Parts: sequence; structure tokens; C-alpha cells
Amino acid sequence: MGVYLSLIFQQFISSGTHIIAKVVVKDIEPMTLTMLRSALAAVVLLAVIGLKGRRFSFAREDRRTIITLAILAIPVNQFLFLTAMRYTTPANASLIYAATPVLVLILSAWRGEEVLTRGKLAGVILAFAGILLVVFEHGVDLSSPYTFGNILLVIAVVAWTFYTVAGRPMIVKYGAFTTSAATMILGTLFYLPIGIYPAAVFPYSTVTLTDLGGLIYLGLGTSVFAYYLWYYALARIEASRVAVFANLQPVMTTVLAAVLLSFQITPLFVIGGLITLTGVVITQLA
Repeated sequence: MGVYLSLIFQQFISSGTHIIAKVVVKDIEPMTLTMLRSALAAVVLLAVIGLKGRRFSFAREDRRTIITLAILAIPVNQFLFLTAMRYTTPANASLIYAATPVLVLILSAWRGEEVLTRGKLAGVILAFAGILLVVFEHGVDLSSPYTFGNILLVIAVVAWTFYTVAGRPMIVKYGAFTTSAATMILGTLFYLPIGIYPAAVFPYSTVTLTDLGGLIYLGLGTSVFAYYLWYYALARIEASRVAVFANLQPVMTTVLAAVLLSFQITPLFVIGGLITLTGVVITQLA
């Protein structure tokens, strides 16, 4: 039960990311925002490691995997996500990220790490169908002005899929905190050559308190806590069972939008949410 509660909390944090990123990226351009976000997370993680007296020690044969995960986490997934949010909508982002369970299940099955049962596939498809109802109710716009952002999101989701599947063996071997912290810190170092100059010349006088709060949320809430909880769950249950919880994001994002942006919750939203929850349960029980 604890792992499922952690996943629900993780999805709650991640759901707010779509809305907050959309707000903050209007004032802080994506290259700088990615640098600040990842640097904040890295500094906090290094502080925690220092206080606990820990040190990273990975077997030689696993170092390439850790480096790959680090690149997928920051220079690819986070940077492309924040860039995409400047061109598309939170609804589009939540819909595209809802494809994660399908991709994770297929990749895990291809790697021979999971069996693609009819029950799992049915649960994922049902959950995704519920997401379609929820997101299209609020007008997903896939017209040409959003095409560039949506393409970036698709690439980010593919990176997140590989980060999820390839990271699971490392989590089992080294633990959720060690693996997530290492990928976050190394990912920041790999992104440094890209983001250091934009961050150095950025006019910080234009940053508002709202932007600062959003940066803290993205850096600590998402990059530290949400990433850790995601890997914490992966250490305990199959990747496809973890990934299907991503289907809850559009539902939760809509709820947050209703509270923060005065969006109206409709009967179709309730129906879609129930279908999504049913799909999640079926996948867990299959």
C-alpha cells in the first residue's frame, strides 16, 4: 500500500508541473530555467549526501548506464519539456505524457523484463482512453501553432520511457536515492555547457516572486521528490505498473487547473477520471 500512496503523491507533484512550468517559462526562457532548476536540485542533493556521509560507488559495467540515465534526465527530458511548454499547452503535455505506460510496457516486454499479458495491455489502453476523454473535454489543440511543442514533448516522453525502464535495474542494485541523485547531479554537469551562458546573462531583475516559487517547485518538488518517489516505486513493482500511474496526471492537472485557474469540472471529466482509475486498477491486478 505504501508504494501506491507514494505514486499517487508523486503524480500529484508532477501534475502541478505542467501548469507551473507553463507560467514560469513565460518569464524565464527554457535554457536558463533548465539550468536553474537542475542546479537547485543538484545542490540540495549534494547537501543531503554530505550530511549523510554518503558517496557514490558504481560498478564499472554500470557506469555507462548511469551516464545515459543522467543525459536522459536533464539535457533531454527536462530541457525538451520546458522548451515545449513555451509552445504548447498543459493539456497537450498531460495527454502526450499519458502515452508513457504504453511505451514502457512495450519497451519492457522487448527487453524481456516483463510479460505483455492481455490484462496489462487492456488496463493501459482503458486508462489511456479515459485520459482522452478528460483532455479533449478541455480542448486539446493539435493544430500547427502547437506542432513544434508537441513534437518536443513526444521526444521527451520517449526519453522518460527509457529513463524508467533502463533505470530499474540500477535502482534494484544501488537503491532509489543513490540512482536518482546520481543521475540528477551528473545530468546537471552534462547540461552545464549548454545552460551556463544563458543563465549567466539572463536579466534576473525581471523574475517575480511567482517565478521564484515556481522554480523552487520545479527544482525541489519535481526534480528531487518526484524523481525519487518514481524510482522508489520502480524498486518495488514492475515498470509498467508504475508507469500506468502517469495516466492520473491529466486528471490531477485538470483538478489543479480548476482550483488555480477556475476551470470548470464537467460530467465528462468525471467519467473520464473514473475510466482512468479503472484502467490503473486493472493493470495493477493483471
